[in-house]
Amino acid sequence: MEDAAENSTDTTVTGNEPRSAAAPPAWTRGRDITGRLVFLGTGTSVGVPVVGCGCGVCTSADPRDKRTRTSVAVGLPAGHLLIDTTPDLRGQLLRESIARIDAILYTHDHVDHVYGLDDVRPICYAAGRPLPVFCEERVETRIRRAFDYAFEAVPVPGGGVPKLTFERITTAPFTLLGAHVTPLRLGHGVFDVLGFRFGAVAYCTDTNLIPDETWPLLAGLDTLVLDCLRPARHPTHLSLTEALAVAERVGARRTLLIHMGHELGHAAVSAALPAGVELAYDGLEIPLDVAAV
Repeated sequence: MEDAAENSTDTTVTGNEPRSAAAPPAWTRGRDITGRLVFLGTGTSVGVPVVGCGCGVCTSADPRDKRTRTSVAVGLPAGHLLIDTTPDLRGQLLRESIARIDAILYTHDHVDHVYGLDDVRPICYAAGRPLPVFCEERVETRIRRAFDYAFEAVPVPGGGVPKLTFERITTAPFTLLGAHVTPLRLGHGVFDVLGFRFGAVAYCTDTNLIPDETWPLLAGLDTLVLDCLRPARHPTHLSLTEALAVAERVGARRTLLIHMGHELGHAAVSAALPAGVELAYDGLEIPLDVAAV
C-alpha cells in the first residue's frame, strides 16, 4: 500500500483569515459521522428542480425529488472525508450539521464537483491548519486556475482564502484518515475520472464506462453507489438501463443510484426498480464498515 502523503506536492497556502485565542465558536460543533456515508447531494450538474422548469419532478412535493449537486461525506476511522466540493456545499453541510472536514478527495475537475471549494474557508479557520486535498494532477490544475486568489504569494488584505495542501494521487491504493482507499478508474465520455472503494462500499459517480481493469476491483461489494442520469442514453453518464446492467454484473447486495436529473421521479422510478437497487436522495445515510489501519 502507498500512502498518498508521500507524494505530496507541498503547496500549502496561507490565508489572512481571522484568528482568535478564544474557544472555537458554537458553529464548529457539528455531529460525528464516523462509520457513516452521508449523501450530501444526488443531483445532476444543474440540480433538481431545474431553474425555470415546470415538469412533474421539478414541481414535486416529495423532498426526495429535491436534489443538490452530487457529493458525499464519509466518516472514516480517523476523520471526516468530503468527496468533491459542489456549488451547493455550504447548504449541504449546514443541512446535515457537518462542521468538521479533515480532508477532501476529488473524483474529477468538472464545475459541479469543484466550484464550491471556497465554502471550506470556515472549516480551515476552525481547524487552524491547511486542509489536505487529494486529487489527480488535472484537478489541481483546475483548482489553481479557478481559485487563483487563494494562491497569491502575498494574500490581498481584507479577504480570507481557503488554506490547502495538495496531495497527488494516482490509481494506486493509498491510506487516508486511517482507512485504505482504492481508486477506481472510470470513463466519463472522453474524460478519465476516479471512483473510490472504502471496504465493501464503492462510490462511482459521473461515468458511462467501467474499464476492464476496474471490474475486478468491484468484486465482493456490499454497497455500490452508481451514476444514473436519466432513462435515455447520454454521452458521458449511465442511463437507467445501463446502470441496472452494471448493478447486475457487480452483484452488490445494495446499489444506490446518484447524479440524477429531473427525468427520474423518485416514487415512480423506485416502484419499478429490481430488488436491491434504489434511488439515493439528499440526506440519506448508510453504514460504512471500514477497518482502521
